[in-house]
Amino acid sequence: MQRRTLLLGTAVFAATPIWAQGRPIRLIVPYAAGGPLDITARALAERVKDTLGTVVVENRPGAGGNLGADLVAKAAPDGHTIGLAAVATHAINPWLFNKIPYDASRDFTPITQMVRVPNVLVMNADTAQRLNIRSLADLIAYAKAHPARLNYGSGGNGSAGHLAGEMFKKAAGIFAVHIPYNGGNPAQLALLSGQVDFNIDNLATAAANIRTGKLKALAVTTAQRSKALPDIPTMGEALPGFEIDTWWGLVAPAGTPREVVERLNKAFTDALRAPETQVRFAQLMAEPVPTTAEQFGAFMKKELARYEPVVKASGARVD
Repeated sequence: MQRRTLLLGTAVFAATPIWAQGRPIRLIVPYAAGGPLDITARALAERVKDTLGTVVVENRPGAGGNLGADLVAKAAPDGHTIGLAAVATHAINPWLFNKIPYDASRDFTPITQMVRVPNVLVMNADTAQRLNIRSLADLIAYAKAHPARLNYGSGGNGSAGHLAGEMFKKAAGIFAVHIPYNGGNPAQLALLSGQVDFNIDNLATAAANIRTGKLKALAVTTAQRSKALPDIPTMGEALPGFEIDTWWGLVAPAGTPREVVERLNKAFTDALRAPETQVRFAQLMAEPVPTTAEQFGAFMKKELARYEPVVKASGARVD
C-alpha cells in the first residue's frame, strides 16, 4: 500500500509541469521595453501569476526581433521559456533576412495568439487639405492623375509599414515613392513635418495625432472598422479584399509537452478574456485574440506564406 501511494505520488509529480515547482517562467519579448508588445506581455504576466506562478518578462531586442526569437527557439522545451511571436519575427523576417538563426515553422510550438492591432493609412492633415484629399478614393484618384508625385514613409525597408504600402500600391494600381526611415518614430515625425505625404502606421502610434487633427486618417487596414475609431472606413471598402494588420502571440520551443502547452494556453486565454485585460488593451488600440494552440499555428503558417511574395516583390533584403 505504501509503495502504491509512493508510485501514485510520483506519477502526479511527473505529470505536473516543472514550472509548478517554484521556478519562474521566462517570457522573452524580442523588442525593447516600453512598446505595445512589451506592455501587453507584462500585463498578461501579472494576470497569470495566480495560475502559473511568477512570469518574468525579459526584453531581448536586436536584428529585427530575430535575437529574441532565436533565444526561445533554442531554449529547453520544458515550459520555463516562452516568447512572443510577431508578424515580423514569424512572417516577414524569414523572407527579409538572407540568413536567419531559426526556422519559423519548425522551431516553435504555438500557445495562443494574443492581439491584433489595426494599421491605418494617414496623411499629414495640411497636405490632405492642400491636395483636396478627403478619402482613400481621393488619394487613389490623385495618385493616378499625378503619377510618381506622391511618396510615403516607413520605419525601414522590409518593415510592416513598407510592406503594407507596397500591398496598397499594387491593390490600387498606383505608384508612390517609398522613403525608409530608421524606425517608426522618425517616419511619423517626417509625416507630421510634411516631408512625406502618407504613411501606413500602427493605429496605437497614430491615434493621438489623429485625435488632435495633425494627421488625417483615411482608412484602417483590418477587415472590420476599429472599435476605437469607428468612423474611419476600412481599406477594403474601397479596395475589396484588402486586409493586413499587426499581430503577436505566444510560442514555446518546439517539443514542449502538450500538457504544458494546454495549461499555458488556458492560463493566457483566460487572462486575455478578462474584462480588465480588455480595458487595458483597448487603451493601446489592441484587440485581444485568444485562440487554441492549433488555431494560432495555422494562422502563423498562413501569414508566413502570405508575406513571401510581398517581401520578394518589394525588393527589400537584409544581408
